[in-house]
Amino acid sequence: MFARFKAKRVPGVMAIVPFSDRIDLAHVERSPGMRPVLRVLDSFKHGTQLSDSLQRLSSVRALRAACNTSLMATGEYQITQMEPPAVPLEERCNAVRWKLKEQVDFPVDTASIGVLDVPMEGARQPSIFAVAAAGDKVGHLMTAFAEAKVPLDAIDIPELAQRNISALLEDENRGLALLSLGEAGSLLTITFRGELYLTRRTEISAAQLAAADAESRERLFERLMLELQRTLDNFDRQFGFVTVSALVVSACPAVDGLLPYLAENLYVPVRPLDLTAVIDCSAIPELQNPERQAQCLMSIGAALREGSAA
Repeated sequence: MFARFKAKRVPGVMAIVPFSDRIDLAHVERSPGMRPVLRVLDSFKHGTQLSDSLQRLSSVRALRAACNTSLMATGEYQITQMEPPAVPLEERCNAVRWKLKEQVDFPVDTASIGVLDVPMEGARQPSIFAVAAAGDKVGHLMTAFAEAKVPLDAIDIPELAQRNISALLEDENRGLALLSLGEAGSLLTITFRGELYLTRRTEISAAQLAAADAESRERLFERLMLELQRTLDNFDRQFGFVTVSALVVSACPAVDGLLPYLAENLYVPVRPLDLTAVIDCSAIPELQNPERQAQCLMSIGAALREGSAA
């Protein structure tokens, strides 16, 4: 999304993703016509200073020789779907910047702006995703990597990391809905032919569901199901040329009973995430555990970024 590519280094992409309590490293190599190969997946405790943590990691991992990407955290950016401004392509980011002026709660003049096209068929109204990332948050991340002398080639957002996973799971010429539930909330994306068409966030988290008593959990299940149902119905009206073949669900911590409930109440097939079906994870035995897959979903998705390989 916000990229600055450099000289060729080791093959593949290394995602270095900081969370509140840890840093994930995920290294993926991609070759045309082959399944992506996950070479490295590790999680390390996060120190008080990101730059110090990165410097320690770079001494035991070849981070300075890698093509590195990272992710903005939720709350550090805003993604908005809108009509594209009627300006030449080279002026589009600046035009989007000022269209977002009243919609973001950080200074738009210093924000990093990215634009993603939403492919449309026929005479349908064109659409874009506009991403605005707070300038101080982007600067903090870049400074931490620079102080650790770890190159940072690109910065993405979780929606695009999840899109990268979803694109691998799609059936040919069918859309796919992917719902990931983490400790802080949930993210729904719908992709078609590898492109992001919809993104929605809800406050319902896997941690909240896992900790709820039976009665509260049933109410939360119903809220989540109704939100998914409305979103899928709206998507069908807006993008009638896309047939969503399935809803894939990932949750960390695991939530007992969620998949059967959604499968019983939604009109699309519901199935659990299985990264091992689309990614060669043979070097990472721990990914046989669905909860570990869910925990590292965004980091693996970030490392699936195309266009950054050496």
